[in-house]
Amino acid sequence: MKVSEDTEKFHRLGVGSVTALSLIAPTFFEDRRLSTQLTTNASCVIDATVESVVRTPKTLKIIFFAHNVEERIEGVIFHPQSYMIHQFPTHQRAFFTGKAVLENSRWQIIQPVKISAVGALVPIYKTPLRVDVMRRLIEKYITLEALIADGLPENIAQTLYDIHFPNIPMPLSDHQLIALKFTELYDYMRRLKLKRRFHPTHYKAKGEIEKWSKTLPFTLTDDQKKAIKEIKADLSGEVAARRMIVGDVGSGKTMVILASVMLMRPYRSILMAPTTILAAQLYEEAQKFLPDLRIALVTNATKKGSLEEYDFIIGTHALLHRELPEAGLVMVDEQHRFGTAQRHALSKLTENDSAPHFLQFSATPIPRTLAMIESAHIDVSLIVQTPFTKNIETKIIHKNDFSLLLEHIRAEIAQDHQVLLVYPLVEQSESINYQSIDEARGFWEKKFENVYVTHGKDKEKEAVLREFREKGSLLIATTVVEVGISLPRLTTVIIVGAERLGLSTLHQLRGRVSRTGLQGYCYLYTNTSGKNERLESFGSCVSGFEIAALDLKFRSSGDLLEGSIQSGKKFRWADIGEDEKTVKEVKKWLDKDYFALTPHQE
Repeated sequence: MKVSEDTEKFHRLGVGSVTALSLIAPTFFEDRRLSTQLTTNASCVIDATVESVVRTPKTLKIIFFAHNVEERIEGVIFHPQSYMIHQFPTHQRAFFTGKAVLENSRWQIIQPVKISAVGALVPIYKTPLRVDVMRRLIEKYITLEALIADGLPENIAQTLYDIHFPNIPMPLSDHQLIALKFTELYDYMRRLKLKRRFHPTHYKAKGEIEKWSKTLPFTLTDDQKKAIKEIKADLSGEVAARRMIVGDVGSGKTMVILASVMLMRPYRSILMAPTTILAAQLYEEAQKFLPDLRIALVTNATKKGSLEEYDFIIGTHALLHRELPEAGLVMVDEQHRFGTAQRHALSKLTENDSAPHFLQFSATPIPRTLAMIESAHIDVSLIVQTPFTKNIETKIIHKNDFSLLLEHIRAEIAQDHQVLLVYPLVEQSESINYQSIDEARGFWEKKFENVYVTHGKDKEKEAVLREFREKGSLLIATTVVEVGISLPRLTTVIIVGAERLGLSTLHQLRGRVSRTGLQGYCYLYTNTSGKNERLESFGSCVSGFEIAALDLKFRSSGDLLEGSIQSGKKFRWADIGEDEKTVKEVKKWLDKDYFALTPHQE
């Protein structure tokens, strides 16, 4: 149904379709049946003739004769708008509604409003539009035919229609709530699907990895094999791949990247990483496990020159400022660290007459339900398993635990292990009740040797991290170390002001320790007293995917359509943490493989 003549109203409501409009359920229903008697402080409906109208500076007073209750009634409108007087032409008979009040044995109607008809229960909507305008919009667009035409299953459409036009108004039933959830997810995933673009490609994977995988000194996990199989199918198709591979910290995404390079042979692959350290680590891994390929590392320090001779090019955002040779596969690691424009620019740099395949990798786990929703826009692979089980003890500590903490740090350093201290700020702040790096570093440098300090604004941070990896004992930093640093000897992370950080950030920081199977420790330091349910729940979870699901309990679910999976827009009806079954049904319906929605048995 065309909505062009009501575009402005739809815009004010923040909706763009009949389906989205149907999600604005009535707040309550007003009884518009003609009153047989008046009750003080209750809504009433009268069939009345306007006898007179008097306007004062602050009120509009109307004298009605109500035929249905045979009473002369005074209507009072406080602070009237100029248009209101036109609702009450004298000597005309019409229907009016308002709140009846008995004042000194005389009846009044407060804030009377003219209505077009009586005899029904009228839905009232809480929206930016006037109640009558909103009601007319609903009556005009919310029809069974319009909802079905907009793509909804017939029984869902019928349930939505019944919510707006019930025979007997009642609170939302479980059945109606499920229909609203289905509709909201359907509308959202449909818009994601419409954003998806398909580009033909002549780059078809011809490489084999069976022989290569047998040369590895370890066995790939089942999740790694599954992701590689999905990527292989993508790279062999007629359409350029658009896939996001989401893996927990330490899940082995690097091997999936290298397997993708092997699959893409004989075509060239390009990988962009967010930091020089991470790019260098990936370069080292590629040289170790892809010895037969010519591999280049491109950073801001790399001399400019032709890259045509290389099979696999690994670099930082410096790649965006280079002339890149033709490539069949473009990959971005830690994709959330780059803007959409940067990722798009990289894929464009390598385009010729055919689009390259495009893979994004992320170490920020998302719940399965979120992955299914996201899959309407881009294919998603989840790597849940890790090559080995990490043994990390997580503990909440306070000021009175400090002496024990110092003992622990000394004991770890004595074993040639490394310790990471994460502070919330670089400089002192009056608004935050924690020391900054500048305030704390003197204490640690006095107590310990080989102390290194860095933070986000430090231009030398990557050099500091590299030197710390080889020589350091204690690293003091901000959350700059959250992503992409490999420190094999790091066994302990202490997070100061832990309650101020999101669970995913805490998980990333904890993921820096025990990378090689050593016993790990994560201490969450907080000045807040009493029980902290969020931190305690975090301490009992190990898997990043469990953390992501837990995060949904404490934060909004985010808005995938606008490019943010962090806290942000919250669904009105759907709960991403709980509604996996409904998400699956919507996905099937959108894929047009599912034409009959069976009733839920909750």
